[in-house]
Amino acid sequence: MRVITGSARGRVLETLPGDDIVRPTTDRVKEAMFSIIQFEIEGRRVLDLFAGSGQLGIEALSRGAAYAVFVDKTADSVNCVKRNLIKTGLKMNASVIQADSLTFLKTTKETFDIALLDPPYSTGVLQQAVVLAAEKMSDGGVIICEHPKGEEMPEKAGEFSLYREYKYGKTALSVYRKNNEEE
Repeated sequence: MRVITGSARGRVLETLPGDDIVRPTTDRVKEAMFSIIQFEIEGRRVLDLFAGSGQLGIEALSRGAAYAVFVDKTADSVNCVKRNLIKTGLKMNASVIQADSLTFLKTTKETFDIALLDPPYSTGVLQQAVVLAAEKMSDGGVIICEHPKGEEMPEKAGEFSLYREYKYGKTALSVYRKNNEEE
């Protein structure tokens, strides 16, 4: 797994062993995800929820995001994210929080411009997280959810609506934008 482009381009990121613990986003899906928001990243605040290795938030920072918050409940993941931020030279623009993702969303006072949600598949937590994340988004914000193709996603999440869904093999990306907002 590597950083695709930007200031940390080509840097290989550490991953945690075992796909049952952390399922890294494939380069194909990650490239597609960042193509969707390529003109919205510069100077923005990013939330990498269910961070795992931190590759999504690190990709955003490498592409010019101003700041990223990484949230994961396991100490192994949090430590992996911290090592990857040091390896890429991006730790000054980030904070890493060990917490349950839903609890974090319920208690944080922070707002974000971009939220990247990639939880363990088929647990039902994504549908809860997208609704809670919508409450923490700035005007003009975007939420991108990675999930298995065919998994039902809510049409509405607070003031956000399912804008578009993209499919890549067995994986889907659902993009939420504020109601009546253009891309």
